[in-house]
Amino acid sequence: MTADDSFGRLDDDDFPAYTMGRAAEMLGTTQGFLRAVGEARLITPLRSAGGHRRYSRYQLRIAARARELVDQGTPVEAACRIVILEDQLQEAQRLNAKYRTAAAGPKAAA
Repeated sequence: MTADDSFGRLDDDDFPAYTMGRAAEMLGTTQGFLRAVGEARLITPLRSAGGHRRYSRYQLRIAARARELVDQGTPVEAACRIVILEDQLQEAQRLNAKYRTAAAGPKAAA
């Protein structure tokens, strides 16, 4: 990979740019918390060639939402399940809106 290729990934939310230590620091949490949300299958970090966990900005946003719930007293496993359900609901609402628009057909555009 060249430097030019790397610069193109700076805006990529899915690029695994952050080490576990840096991710924990950014979230204001511990590395153990990141391991716990990984074990609960909320996020699955990619691994470097050396086997180290790497996190994307998208994964950090998901982990941050789980941390908000944990900070409010929700157990980690429950917080992860809530975040997963919130994500599924958001996707279902997006699809429903898309299908409603398609069902309205050309009349909606007029």
